[in-house]
Amino acid sequence: MDTLSIVFNLLAYAAASIFIGGLLYRIVQYFNTPSPLKIPGTPAPKTSIGVVFRLLPEILFFRTLLRGGVAEKILWVGGWFFHVSLFFILFRHVRFVTYPVPGFVMAVQQIGLAAAHLFPFALLILIVRRFLNDRMAVISLFQDYFVLFLLLGIGLTGIILKYFLRTNLVDVKAFMLGLVTLSPAPVPHSPVFLIHVILAAILVIYFPFSKLLHAWGVLMSPTRAQTDNPREVRHVAPWAK
Repeated sequence: MDTLSIVFNLLAYAAASIFIGGLLYRIVQYFNTPSPLKIPGTPAPKTSIGVVFRLLPEILFFRTLLRGGVAEKILWVGGWFFHVSLFFILFRHVRFVTYPVPGFVMAVQQIGLAAAHLFPFALLILIVRRFLNDRMAVISLFQDYFVLFLLLGIGLTGIILKYFLRTNLVDVKAFMLGLVTLSPAPVPHSPVFLIHVILAAILVIYFPFSKLLHAWGVLMSPTRAQTDNPREVRHVAPWAK
């Protein structure tokens, strides 16, 4: 392999290692953070099964945002369509790391393609909202814009690869499949593809240390994940035992 291929293979493995290590570290942090008070948002379920059914609408449909005012509903439109389109885009990419490609993956290829078209518009809603909403403009930090523009860059380079500066898909699959099977293969020498991979690697590395980890945090939020049973069961923080 040439030097460029070696560099990009090492970049992919480094990104994956940092992502897995960082994610495990943050999950351990979440579990070790004490919850000294019983503070579920009422009305709250009294059983663990009830908590699961309470969390599902939040995870799948962002129910709290949907119940809010105009600003929250705008956020819901951008946020929900962003997450759904991202899911189908990632699912569509499974064809590059599997051989043979499962039938259910092939069945969602057109849905994934439609999601790729929707993805940049959902991101633009989230970006414009931060500029036009006075409150959001005040509290927004560099990392908030950084993640949004990073995702936008990944989405746009993907669309460019699909319609304008197409690269050889056989070479792309060989490279991706080589990463998964620990059999490094040459990287396609397409500038747009290389940029696409670099941006994706930056996102993967940054994910565990950013606000993007709310994907896991929502499951650990005491206001939503705790049962409302302070009378039935005494709640004692682990560090207070």
